[in-house]
Amino acid sequence: MAKKTSRASAKRTPPSPRKALKSKPKARPKPKAKASAPPTPKLSKGKWVYGFGGGRAEGKPNMRDLLGGKGAGLAEMANLGLPVPPGFTITTAVCTFYYANGQQYPKELRAQVAKALAEVARITGKTFGDKSNPLLVSVRSGARASMPGMMDTVLNLGLNDETVEALAKKSGDRRFAYDSYRRFITMYSDVVLGVGHEHFEELLDRHKDRQGYSLDTDLTADDWAELVKLYKKRVQDERDEPFPQDPEQQLWGAIGAVFGSWMNQRANTYRRLHNIPESWGTAVNVQAMVFGNMGETSATGVAFTRNPSTGERKLYGEFLINAQGEDVVAGIRTPQEISEAARVEAGSDKPSMEATLPKAYAELTRIYNVLERHYRDMQDMEFTVEQGKLWMLQTRNGKRTGKAALRIAVELANEGLISKNEAVLRVDPLTLDQLLHPTIDPRAHRRVIATGLPASPGAASGEIIFSSDEAALLKADGKKVILVRVETSPEDIHGMHAAEGILTTRGGMTSHAAVVARGMGKPCVSGAGTLRVDYAARTMTAGSQTFKQGDFITVDGSTGQVLAGKVEMIEPQLSGEFSTLIGWADKVRKLGVRANADTPADAKAALRFGAETHEHRPDHEYAVVLKAHDAPALLLFEENEQLGRGEAHAAVLARPAGRDPALGRHAQEPGLVLVPAQAARRIAQFSRIVGLELGAHERAERLVRERVPVLLLLHAVIHTHGVSLRVA
Repeated sequence: MAKKTSRASAKRTPPSPRKALKSKPKARPKPKAKASAPPTPKLSKGKWVYGFGGGRAEGKPNMRDLLGGKGAGLAEMANLGLPVPPGFTITTAVCTFYYANGQQYPKELRAQVAKALAEVARITGKTFGDKSNPLLVSVRSGARASMPGMMDTVLNLGLNDETVEALAKKSGDRRFAYDSYRRFITMYSDVVLGVGHEHFEELLDRHKDRQGYSLDTDLTADDWAELVKLYKKRVQDERDEPFPQDPEQQLWGAIGAVFGSWMNQRANTYRRLHNIPESWGTAVNVQAMVFGNMGETSATGVAFTRNPSTGERKLYGEFLINAQGEDVVAGIRTPQEISEAARVEAGSDKPSMEATLPKAYAELTRIYNVLERHYRDMQDMEFTVEQGKLWMLQTRNGKRTGKAALRIAVELANEGLISKNEAVLRVDPLTLDQLLHPTIDPRAHRRVIATGLPASPGAASGEIIFSSDEAALLKADGKKVILVRVETSPEDIHGMHAAEGILTTRGGMTSHAAVVARGMGKPCVSGAGTLRVDYAARTMTAGSQTFKQGDFITVDGSTGQVLAGKVEMIEPQLSGEFSTLIGWADKVRKLGVRANADTPADAKAALRFGAETHEHRPDHEYAVVLKAHDAPALLLFEENEQLGRGEAHAAVLARPAGRDPALGRHAQEPGLVLVPAQAARRIAQFSRIVGLELGAHERAERLVRERVPVLLLLHAVIHTHGVSLRVA
């Protein structure tokens, strides 16, 4: 029996809209616009809702701040004439108002929502709450900045004990109707009522065990109808009140839950990690349902117009036959490849979308080309196929790795979609750090214990950890960990950020773990189905081998392999696109590039990455350059073997400059002695002894003018570090 949810731990039910609308609203605060962003369009006085569908939309492309990314994308696709289910967007301004006014709604909102809902009903020919031909809707969040998986979604809203029978009669498929109803109860209870999805998973698993089923698709209409009764009873037991049957109450509960999710822990964590202000708020998108779970001619999927890991220009993604959207990202079933070429490359024996739904695949291919040329960037698309017809549910600029961002920017410029200058600006300098991550040395021995999907490139080694909270704690203690989960969810965001890499036993290339890991630049292996994770015992089993929490493993996100123990890594090699983009940047930049390199190895790395060497800082990189009036021509040194590693590095104190190119314009001057940065503090101490209270560089010049014997200076430094000196 599942543990009963405490009142304190349950999510707070949003205020009733009737109560919310009674109080007089305060003046809406003016949204703060970023200096670099284009001016935000003025909100029509009292207009809080914008509709879309039927080949047109009230929203415009420059209203992203108001409509959110999802709402702006839906409006733009509708205006482009693409197949988009009709709906409406409640603006981010309502979210701002909601939190500024004690979680109350603007007084005009209820009437505007009712009007927009009536327009959706007109376009679809269905009526919300109707007992014979019901309109069902989805409720999704959509902030102006992409926050995948951070806020909550409710599908199939409007179903109750009466409308489910109408849906069964209208569709001619009772199993589909009750499958949709049980999904709605699960999502609504979790998102709005605070009764976690684990309650319903337990009931489902118990029923499958009793009936001898292995897959959800094995269940019949009667099975789902029985489970709906059990689900509703569990809600009654946990909340001491029945599951809501009024569609109007359901709708406002979901709207309030989306606004509430803007301030939940995982959304706060994501915003902090990605520097997204909480004042931006989120929009709410209410949209007519289309169903991917209406049989073998229906499907749902996620696709990218280019590979988000490598940047390769080809349709990339996954789909599931007879499924709804959350099935793809949750990893409950293993997704199938979109294209036949991808299926062959992955070695999958499951049919591709291209083979099973050729007309829908052809339409998706056409649309992805339209969207990429329109937005001039790689797009992340969500779609549903309902009885053979393709519907687009979302498009947005796709998350990508640093490697992919580089290739995509260069190729878009070469294709003429963007300028070279724009390509340079498209690549976030911080994402280039991903290109510097180590990979597994090809000469290293690989003890492969499992193979999953190469969800995010790169490699990492660390201790196995099963809890996100513990991962964050160990990270704070300076330990490197690999987060191992059956599947990740938005609640794992802090653990994923703390981990060196992520490993899941479920999920595909578009799962939550894969998408978030790519955005963070973390290596990730998903869908390693041969592994068995036992959270209670804190163990991971691979065949006959059992690994405990704290054991070391390595994940290779480029191949999908999971390896036992630590494995040797190598530094990455930069691609041709890197040199191309840096070359474009060099032609327009005004700033010079300097590198602080205290060792020859650091200097070589700086040169390889494009740093300039003609103007180094002698007071930092080498501390002091002295004229060697009284020094011998050649100084040799011996390191004291008793020195520690850090001190040994500091003991390399003096060598003749000769023709050292690192000295720039001083390189050709005879008689120079180079004193590295590690000696700067010691020289400064000695210069104080002789009464020279000047800055480091000025001290050097003064010492030259005063003809202070260099050998005496070096002796003071060397004596402090315990290094013997021989004069040749």
